[in-house]
Amino acid sequence: MTCTVMDEAYRAFRTAVGSLADQWLATGLPSRQGLHEAAENLERQRAHLKVNGIWDQSPSMVTATLDDGLGQGLAIIEKYAAAIGIHLIALGLMQTPAAVMDACRRHQPDFLGLTILQFDTEDDLTRIASHLPRKTRIVAGGPVFSGDSDFAGRTGTHYAAKNVAFFLRYMLDWPDNQTM
Repeated sequence: MTCTVMDEAYRAFRTAVGSLADQWLATGLPSRQGLHEAAENLERQRAHLKVNGIWDQSPSMVTATLDDGLGQGLAIIEKYAAAIGIHLIALGLMQTPAAVMDACRRHQPDFLGLTILQFDTEDDLTRIASHLPRKTRIVAGGPVFSGDSDFAGRTGTHYAAKNVAFFLRYMLDWPDNQTM
């Protein structure tokens, strides 16, 4: 594709992702099944447009949970991260801080995506944040962030996503939001 056609394709995909996020921010999220279908639609659109994602250079993200044995929220974020073109390194559920820090040292990701459910993981998250590569941004979600508005700041979390719509909006603004 020529540069102009490729630019138009990236713009079209970014617009589709932004419209979806804005719709959900205005009206609320669909059911879990609706979320899966929307992610699959984004993946089909990305393939049809022949773009890597919402960026010309795909960022990477290590994902894990520290205290979540089910990982439903993380599964949704991983699905949408892949749909928008993020290269995922999924560590899985109930990871130790040492495992998360080691993976981040080895892979040097742009993002660390975490689900945090319990307040008693504050020390672990703070330790992880202090040992991350300089470029790695923590994007996390879970009830502790809505239950304690200062939790993200105390733990070194760069962004606490309320849900997948907020996650998509944050990603659409990256790398402009790196100072947040």
